[in-house]
Amino acid sequence: MARARKASPKKAPRRAKPAPKRTAASAPRLPKLAVWKFASCDGCQLSLLDCEDELLAVAGKIQIANFMEATRAVVDGPYDLSLVEGSITTPHDAERIQEVRRTSKFLVTIGACATAGGIQALRNFADVEEFTRAVYATPAYISTLKTSTPIAAHVRVDYELRGCPINKAQLVEVLSAFLHRRRPNVPDQSVCVECKLRGNVCVAVAHGTPCLGPVTHAGCGAICPSFDRGCYGCYGPKERANPAGLRPWLGRHGLDAGAVRRVFGTFNVGSDAFKQEHEAHG
Repeated sequence: MARARKASPKKAPRRAKPAPKRTAASAPRLPKLAVWKFASCDGCQLSLLDCEDELLAVAGKIQIANFMEATRAVVDGPYDLSLVEGSITTPHDAERIQEVRRTSKFLVTIGACATAGGIQALRNFADVEEFTRAVYATPAYISTLKTSTPIAAHVRVDYELRGCPINKAQLVEVLSAFLHRRRPNVPDQSVCVECKLRGNVCVAVAHGTPCLGPVTHAGCGAICPSFDRGCYGCYGPKERANPAGLRPWLGRHGLDAGAVRRVFGTFNVGSDAFKQEHEAHG
């Protein structure tokens, strides 16, 4: 008589292992962004804050590690991308920009002060000590350089974004480009192209209005010509600009040597192209 086999005990179903919890150590590291201020009015930093919705979209992909205009929290470097606003006007800043360069993988200068010395570069053509005596009650306490110079005069710069202030759409493009390891798509064209794209009547041709649009970098959207006044060059010279070629035309429309010197002696007087034209009428 055959014996009945004992039924083997049923095995309990295997439970799926819980997914490992992501810790700060295992989470992917976000690129560190630092924003630095030198001699400037803070307008270009405010342009970054004005991005609002665009900045919120980018914020999830970067770590804002150092941005005193927005937060007191500071994360130590090194930094993947540094945005630098302002020019170098003091011995202390000349030393500080070296440290910023050492701790930054990429360094982008933003605005006319950082790319061309700013309006304060007018000191380069005057007696700074005389200015100091006239403005400050105790000049001996003032430590300043005789010149205001762009960041590129002191350290290597990876990209320059021009304007006074900068175009926030171009700034978002620069941030996106560096996040995706590509070159920023910021067109190298003059304000005249922006005028044509907006369908503006040329104020120079139609009304004889002195205008720096042919030699000025685009980015403002041709704001001034759109309101029937000439461009005054707040985005600085476009690449391969020829201000000397514009000189006879400006003269024919009522600008004497002193006036031409003044129109090139504003936000971007420290840039090579505008500086040469400013000095040519000195």
